[in-house]
Parts: sequence; structure tokens; C-alpha cells
Amino acid sequence: MEQLLQKKPGESLASLRAVEGAERLQLSVTGAGLVAFNWTVADDRIAWDGATEILPPQIVQRNHSQGQALLATMNSQVRQRFAALLENRARDTVPFEIDVESPSPMGTIWLMFLGSRIPNSDGATERLTGIVREVTERKHQLHRLTYLATRDELTGHLNRNSLRAELAEAIATAQSQERHCGFLVASIDRLAIINDSYGFDASDEVILAVGERLSRSLRTTDVIGRTAGNKFGVILKNCTESDIAMVADRLRAIVRGEVVDTRAGRVSVTSSVGAVWLPGSASSSQEAMLRAEEALERARSRGRDGYAIYHHSELREGARLRLMSVADEVVSALNDDRLIFAYQPIVDAVTHQPVEYECLLRMVMPDGSIAPAGYFIPAAEQLGLVRLVDRRALEMAVATLHANPGVNLSVNVSGTTAQDSAFLQSFVEYVKQNSVIADRLVVELTETAALHHFEENACFVSRLREMGCRVAIDDFGAGYTSFRNLQMLRVDKVKIDGSYVAALTSSPENQIFVRTLVELAKNFNLKITAEWVGSEEEADLLQGFGVDTFQGFYFGEPLLNPEWKKG
Repeated sequence: MEQLLQKKPGESLASLRAVEGAERLQLSVTGAGLVAFNWTVADDRIAWDGATEILPPQIVQRNHSQGQALLATMNSQVRQRFAALLENRARDTVPFEIDVESPSPMGTIWLMFLGSRIPNSDGATERLTGIVREVTERKHQLHRLTYLATRDELTGHLNRNSLRAELAEAIATAQSQERHCGFLVASIDRLAIINDSYGFDASDEVILAVGERLSRSLRTTDVIGRTAGNKFGVILKNCTESDIAMVADRLRAIVRGEVVDTRAGRVSVTSSVGAVWLPGSASSSQEAMLRAEEALERARSRGRDGYAIYHHSELREGARLRLMSVADEVVSALNDDRLIFAYQPIVDAVTHQPVEYECLLRMVMPDGSIAPAGYFIPAAEQLGLVRLVDRRALEMAVATLHANPGVNLSVNVSGTTAQDSAFLQSFVEYVKQNSVIADRLVVELTETAALHHFEENACFVSRLREMGCRVAIDDFGAGYTSFRNLQMLRVDKVKIDGSYVAALTSSPENQIFVRTLVELAKNFNLKITAEWVGSEEEADLLQGFGVDTFQGFYFGEPLLNPEWKKG
């Protein structure tokens, strides 16, 4: 400080300000949990500054103030990236970002080296300078998202999309090497009965136990994945057709061989298996999975614990080709923006004025005709495309809400999608990004789908409601809702399945059933919509029961371009 004061006043003030600026910068770096580094190549020395306590000892200990000693602690891939920077001869400054995995007493941590390579006048590297930030949590989140994208969260096995990719590779390898492989689908028999008898927690334990048993019985070269709620897919590499039958017998035997101990009691389980021999019976993974499902349906038609392998049938082949054709149309419609909504009003039971509109998917065909959802949704569900359709539907509904501020819309989540935790998370994130319209969006889940993956959907419902969305149970009365499940889901309203409303005036049994459903919903302070309302008589009955809103052709057909719609 005395040396600063001995200088001329102007020089002293400038130097003092420079010192203060450097101190402020150092405090900022330390406060942000960053470590600054400066690696001078000539003497191979690294100077560390800032929050060095975030670094593991082997990074900052004295002997690793030398660059080469530090590199020796890193894996070969990271060393190669640093070596490329050090050997670079460019005359321009080169930015870099390198993630480093480093062990510590508390477990592995990840560090990000972010900085610039500074050249000298000849272009050789003079120094590397920048900051180090701990990114362990970010890496964990990335690994988690990657896991969710490729794995089934309950069992840890591959999910359907990842298994399909593995199957495509297995088929291609078999074709190139003139060998054969097989694909099997093993289904847990009568899982719905287990749900009813023991509860959904027990059925999850059964699914987990069956998955573990199947996995243990396979070779290390074989691949297993979960393709649906009660189904597992297995890829057998380099096998004969007789090998497939033997493996199917072994899988069924290991499933039925021991009861499954669950917290709700001991459960006896069997499985049915459908299989396809490849590549002779299918040329693609999509085709192979479809044909294995066809074989599984034949096996299940014979009762429990069955087995069937796919064999060509003209009738089945025609149905398969139709399904594949519709799937191609779905992909084309997604690419060409030919999925649209028809909007059906949901009206107040007293005023008969619209309070919201349900978004019903339609497909514009190449010739300009309009196809209903029933034409393409089943194919999309069977072939794993429905997630793309549901995502597009959400985006369309959100765009319509932005363009029409005075409108409330409801959008459906398909049963298949409701089982995909990664999709549900992305759905919530998209709504969060558009939170300004959340209070005008109603998300509809079918009763059976919501309850089949109860915990995931309960969390999904909770997160949507926190953002202001309302959630409805569609087709209420068609599934297995209990008082406890209805209470725990915490939805806002239920929609009574239209099959009970359609014959309401002529069916005393339906009247009793609908009145019971309404009373059940009212006990939980839920709003109630009746679907398929087709006459004034039905509306009067339903209003008398306590129904809040009506939906049906009597109050309005689905319209592609209602008067209120803009954009």
C-alpha cells in the first residue's frame, strides 16, 4: 500500500482500483463455488485460485501444481483432449470445455474445466486458463434422464423403444452373417385379477419378480426388456427354431415354478409366450414385435401358460399389412402436420352453455377426407407411435389456448402413454413452459390407465394441479376404481362412461349404477361430466342425479372450426 501511495496521485488511484477490482473478482469466484486456474506450459505450473475446497485433494495437492502430474490422475480420453490443446499450433485463442471424472472420499465427483487456450506469437500454446466448476449433480440428472429414456423404471430392463432398437440390430446382424435369431413376448397371465385381489403394489412386485426370473434364465448374450405393463420382450441371438421353443418352455416353467411373495400375500403366477423366428418371418423390428404379439394372442386364446410361434397366415398377413399401412399414415400425418382437432362442447347442466371443449383427434387424409381417432390410434398404440401423437396433441392444444384466451380445453393422454414415466415428465415440463394457459387446460386420463401405474400417475396428477391444470378421469365406471384410489389420485372431475348413459332412460340398472357413481364422486367433491348425452330426457335424469356438465351430440357435435376458434 505504501508503494502505491509513493506513486503519483493518478497512478496510485488507478493501481488501488485495480487491486480492489481483483479482490472483488476473487470474492465473486469464491462465492460462486468456482476455482480459477492458470496453466503455464513453459514451466508446466498450475496456479489455483478461488474455492479450492470443492476440488478433491489429488487435484490441488502440491505435487499436482504441475500439469503433467495432474493429467496422470485422469483417464486416457481426457488426457488426449488436453494433449490436443497443448499441441495446437493455431494463432487464435481456442475455447474448451472438458468434463473430468475424479474420485473423492465422498464418492466420484465430476468437474468441468472451462477456459481458453492462449497461444504465443508463434502459435504454440502459452497457457491454458479458465475456471473449474463441480457438475456432479448435473451429471447425475443427465444420467437419470438417459436412464429414463432407455430403461423401464420399475424393472430396470430396457424399455420398448430401446428393446426395439436392439432387435433391429440383432436382425441386421443375423442377415449379414446368414444366421437366425428369435424374439419372444412373455405376458403375465391375468394381471388384472391380481390387481383386484391384492392391489396395485402387489402387482408391481409380481412384475418385478417375473422380470428378475426371466432375466436370470437367459444367456448373457440375450436381451430382455419390458414392452408393456404385463409384458416382457426377449431377444435370442444365434438360435434355431427349436431353441426358441425350448427357451419359451424354460421361461414359462421358471415363472410358474414358485409363488411370488408380496407384502399383500403369496401370489401364484403363470405366463404365456408368443415368439417369432428371424429374419425369415419378419424383416424389421417393428414387424417382428407385431408378429410376436400375434403369436402371443394365439397362445393366450388357449388359456393360461400357453405358447405359440408365428406362422404365416394370409388372413393375419392382411390384418398386419393394414396395421402397418395405418402406422405409415400416422408417421406421414405427423410429418405433414395433418393431425387436427375436432372440438366438442361440454355444457353446464343448468344453463346448457359451453364451459370447455374436448379436443378430439382427427387425421386429414391425403385426399382431403377426415379420419376419426378410432381409425389410427389403435395402430399407433400397438406400434409404439402413440407417444408422438400424444405429444403433438398437447402442443396443438397449448397453441389453441394461446390463440383463444377465453376458451378452456381438455386433451387426452392415451393409456399406453400414461405408463411411460419419461413421457409424463416431459408432458409436465411442456405445460410448465406454458404455465400462462395451465388454468384453462384439462388433462384426461382413462380410469384403467391411471390405476394401472398408480404411483406415477398420482405424481403426474399432483404436479399438473400444482401448476393450475385440472385433471379428469375419463370413462369413469369402466375400470376398477375404489374409494381409496379415487381419493389418492386427487383429480378434479370424472367423466361417466358413455356406455352407461346411452341407454339410460330405458335401463333401470344403468340408472342405479350412474346414480351410485355420481354419489361416489360427490363424496369426494368431484365435478361430474356425463358423456354421450343424446336427448333432453337423458339430460333431465342426469341433472336430477347431480351431474354438473353434459357432453354429447344433443348439445353439440365435434366441429373442426367452431365459431370461437382463431389461429
